[in-house]
Amino acid sequence: MTDPRQLPLALPARRAQGRADFFISPSNALAMAQIDGWTQWPERKCLLLGPKGSGKSHIAQVWATDTGAQVHSANRLDAMPPEGGHHVIEDCADAIAQDPTAQERLFHWHNGILSSGGTLLLTGPAPLRSWDITLPDLFSRLDAAPRAVLEPPDDALLMALLVKLFEDRHIVPPADLIPYLASRIERSFSAAAQIVDDLDREALATGRKLGLRLAKERLDKAPDSA
Repeated sequence: MTDPRQLPLALPARRAQGRADFFISPSNALAMAQIDGWTQWPERKCLLLGPKGSGKSHIAQVWATDTGAQVHSANRLDAMPPEGGHHVIEDCADAIAQDPTAQERLFHWHNGILSSGGTLLLTGPAPLRSWDITLPDLFSRLDAAPRAVLEPPDDALLMALLVKLFEDRHIVPPADLIPYLASRIERSFSAAAQIVDDLDREALATGRKLGLRLAKERLDKAPDSA
């Protein structure tokens, strides 16, 4: 017998990364204001901290667009740092945790960029100690940087995030689905991303319409989602 379920295609979502696509709410307004005030950063550096999915990369891209900054992945830094200019180094914790070589390289980039008059924005989770930095000189320099911290999403941001996650997948959700999900999932960025992914995959696999009935069935299978 042929399985009626269809194999969902793992098509990549196209994420909107412009300033107009970033929803400002009380939970992220202060962090965004700190990034926008980059000309006042002490020693021309800042740490942008928040959980996965909180919008760090989006904000970093907005800043890069506004300033002409180059964006670098922390696990792909060259041995020699660039001189001057504006630079974003993303996902620092994942790249340097318990890795002496990666920490040394980031240390040289930090010193080289700033000593030549450049500006540096680094992203990662909060708190800084979770980056597992074992190089004391690197930790002390990063610890001295101001922090722009993205807080857990409030109601307005959670609903806006759900809408954006669906839109990134080219899905227009029913109007009643967003408040339903926002009132029942865990208040976190990762939970929002997970439920959107789950519902998209389930709808593709079964050919069913994405709506309240499908969402209720999916959430009923996850007792810790409420």
